[in-house]
Amino acid sequence: MRLTVFSAHRFEQPYLIQAAQGQHELHFVEAALGPATAAQARGSQAVALFTGDNASAAVLEQLHALGVRFVAVRAAGYDHVDLAAARRLGLRVANVPEYSPYAIAEHTIALILALNRRLHLADQQLRTYDFRLDQLIGFDLHGKTVGIIGCGRIGGIVARILHGFGCRLLGYDLVPDSRLGAELGIAYVALNELYAQADIITIHAPLTEHTRHLIDAKALAQMKPGVMLINTGRGGELDTLAALAALRSGQLGYLGLDVYEHEKGLFFEDHSHEAPPDATFAQLLAQPNVLITGHQAFLTREALTNIADTTVASLSCWGRGEASDTELQ
Repeated sequence: MRLTVFSAHRFEQPYLIQAAQGQHELHFVEAALGPATAAQARGSQAVALFTGDNASAAVLEQLHALGVRFVAVRAAGYDHVDLAAARRLGLRVANVPEYSPYAIAEHTIALILALNRRLHLADQQLRTYDFRLDQLIGFDLHGKTVGIIGCGRIGGIVARILHGFGCRLLGYDLVPDSRLGAELGIAYVALNELYAQADIITIHAPLTEHTRHLIDAKALAQMKPGVMLINTGRGGELDTLAALAALRSGQLGYLGLDVYEHEKGLFFEDHSHEAPPDATFAQLLAQPNVLITGHQAFLTREALTNIADTTVASLSCWGRGEASDTELQ
């Protein structure tokens, strides 16, 4: 099967080539999928998409007219794919529901530790030979209360790691996992209670119509003054302007992000030779208690291998006329 890979980053191409093992023809396109680039899938039966691609109804119609019949999403999230349109057009869509929950969970902990111990500021100071410690005071994680929003695979691993630090754990999930409660002593509570009690809050929920701007000005006002907020879930779950206001007032003491609600067209590309393309993002970067990584929480060798293997497995199933194990209904 011929596959056009949109948003084909150099870091992932060797993994896809290795997974395909010559059984599929891969056509790499560095540009994101959109109305202006869809034609580059001509001659392919399948396309592979990443998080910044545009798989709206109009674009899917373009792909269908070109002969594309299969869409493989190289990520767990698929909110950028119009599934209703795909079903109407007869396009079959699969994702990678689990590639390495450990990668994202461990990155979450890295953000917590780096923000707490102000490692990014310490590094900046040291590089100018400023060894003063006055602005670098952190706190013990041991004994702190951590609220985990979304206690699935990733949230559960975050809970296990933080349990090892001696943290008190609060959880919020539409379907609470009682096993986490029994194993780790995690207490499931309502969101307003989690906001009121937690010293650290970390988001691991999928982006839906119900979770968009889940953390808004109202939610931030309910939190402890000086709370630490971490988002490695989806950018749209945090109202960025509300977070900026809370940072400036001191209500939000620390903000760690691996995702950003306006990251499409910004992340995964080199903008170093341009004026800042996003004023809100530039304002975030100007805050000393903010640490941002560019959607790299998933970026481990293990995760890239699993993403490539699962993507190619879907292609192979479709090529044999079978349903993929990760096909979306």
